[in-house]
Amino acid sequence: MPAAPILIEATRGDLVESRHTGSAIAVDVQGKVVAAWGDPEQPVFGRSAIKPLQALPLVESGAAERFGLGDAELSIACGSHGGEPEHVRVVEAWLTRLGLSAADLECGSHLPVYEPAAHAMLRAAQAPGNAHNNCSGKHTGMLSHVVHLGEPTRGYIRPDHPAQLRVRAALEGMTGLNLSMAPRGIDGCGLPQYGMPLRAMAHAMARFADPAQLPAERRAAVLRIRAAIAAAPFYLAGTGRFCTDLIQATQGRVLIKTGAEGVYVAILPEQGLGVAMKIDDGGARPRAVAFGAILRRLGALDAAAWAALQSHVAPLLHNHAGTRVGAVRVGPGWLDA
Repeated sequence: MPAAPILIEATRGDLVESRHTGSAIAVDVQGKVVAAWGDPEQPVFGRSAIKPLQALPLVESGAAERFGLGDAELSIACGSHGGEPEHVRVVEAWLTRLGLSAADLECGSHLPVYEPAAHAMLRAAQAPGNAHNNCSGKHTGMLSHVVHLGEPTRGYIRPDHPAQLRVRAALEGMTGLNLSMAPRGIDGCGLPQYGMPLRAMAHAMARFADPAQLPAERRAAVLRIRAAIAAAPFYLAGTGRFCTDLIQATQGRVLIKTGAEGVYVAILPEQGLGVAMKIDDGGARPRAVAFGAILRRLGALDAAAWAALQSHVAPLLHNHAGTRVGAVRVGPGWLDA
């Protein structure tokens, strides 16, 4: 196993206080490795980073067309939204179209990730509902093909439910893996997760970037999902989030998606590449800095985009009094490897 490089350092004063190691890989649609760091063969859970793959049955089943889904719905189906009022409004209106409500979502509830929305709810003594869950768009997407195909809505998150069998088939088709013997887990929102190498995740995203060799139905679904994310990135994440800000800064030429435990993927249509990264300690702090550096190294971010993303890719650390105390920066040497 190659040694995982120190991707990111966090400084405080004159000292490097913390170091974050990780692995990453970029491949083309043929699976050829363009760049790699660390151990891209390690099995990881893709978590929310693979939501664009999980959304394929929503389009392929005909549910998206039947329910008249637009860019906002398809983007939020791939998203980890912040629970801002507009996010919740879109999810609840979509559920109404299905003849369902937030009570039918089996993702559970939590306060909005977007702090101003969470603070507003706390001030108003309002409890969060299932639609505030950052994965509620993905779950509503799955319920859409369940309703469209006349299947039971209860238990749609179980691994043996037809909805999850369709999702697993989409994952296998895009990664080229047989997941029957893969490590398994349960995501934070209750859905099945399958361990897969970073290389396979990156290859799936390369097929998203260059779908010419996919069957016609899947190619059409990929292009529709890509177009929706590019057109409506607010619904993929939200205000001040790296995914949304980067897609906006590149005018949809670069699509990225984060996942819990330090995972990120990118779809680079202009280069026909897919990228996947895992921060070993699962921390959120180093993710955007490391992934931004990788995308810049691959030539995916021009000077204007890089300048617009400085608060994400070169953040400064301040204490509670507002005094600058350090920075989060790229570790030495690894990008040149």
